[in-house]
Amino acid sequence: MRAVRIHQFGGPEVLQVDEIPIPTPGPGQVLVRLRAIGVNFIDTYHRTGLYRISLPFIPGQEGAGEVVAVGPGVTEFREGDRVAYAGVSGSYAEYNVVPADRLVKLPPAIDFPQAAAVLLQGITAQYLSVSTYPLKPGETCLIHAAAGGVGTLLVQMAKRRGARVIATVSSPAKAEVVRDLGADAVILYTEQDFEAEVKRLTDGRGVDVVYDSVGKDTFEKSLNCLRPRGYMVLFGQSSGPVPPIDPQILNQKGSLFLTRPSMWHYLLTREELLWRAGEVLHLVATGQLKVFIDSTFPLEQAAEAHRRLASRQTVGKILLIP
Repeated sequence: MRAVRIHQFGGPEVLQVDEIPIPTPGPGQVLVRLRAIGVNFIDTYHRTGLYRISLPFIPGQEGAGEVVAVGPGVTEFREGDRVAYAGVSGSYAEYNVVPADRLVKLPPAIDFPQAAAVLLQGITAQYLSVSTYPLKPGETCLIHAAAGGVGTLLVQMAKRRGARVIATVSSPAKAEVVRDLGADAVILYTEQDFEAEVKRLTDGRGVDVVYDSVGKDTFEKSLNCLRPRGYMVLFGQSSGPVPPIDPQILNQKGSLFLTRPSMWHYLLTREELLWRAGEVLHLVATGQLKVFIDSTFPLEQAAEAHRRLASRQTVGKILLIP
């Protein structure tokens, strides 16, 4: 099978297409023929070595396709099932072996590109708004990178929970997309000081929670946007890691809360996975959650997909199609 492998850490050019054997599922595993593969920022962290993995390895954490074989002891899935998964490595390939307890079945109304575009980032948006900081009606949140893969979904989920959404984006075109999704206010951070705008929009009070996937470039000002005892939810670092912080700063700025969540800690059991994924897939299947696919690339152009992701010009998800 064709697979994209990384033999050394570095830029997009280290993504190399190799021909390797199709893996065989072991006990409790399922072999999936991938039809669509999600490209996520965590893939770039693995590629550069920010998050270390033993070399060589196949990047990618998300995919959708058909079951072609099951290993011993697997009873929940059978050949031909349409499935998807998130949080399992080795996805930039034609086939992947996936633990059965990490797979979910797809509703008939959802196709493979939709599934690969929504599962990882949809679960992320779900746990952020439902569990990390459970948004309540009338509360105000600030969502950075609101036109990105997580951002477009998080805006919609926050509005479903009755929150007021202040969103930041980089261009007027992205601002229009986010407004159409229901954002109450949109800040062009390339032209406006988002901290000053948030304070103006909240009459100086600040927001209840900041959802920040940008990291280094936004972190300090994001803290300044919070009300006393507000929540800083740092769930990514697309601009680079945040420098070490003295906890006393959280006290000085209003007894703030700071958390750095990871999806894996919100999927500790199969029941939790089925709940979160089921909610996301139901919303997509019933037309209550709009999924944006920015662009698709063949497997051989994984490097171009990573360059596109890094350009910050995307609206929604980038996919690889084997």
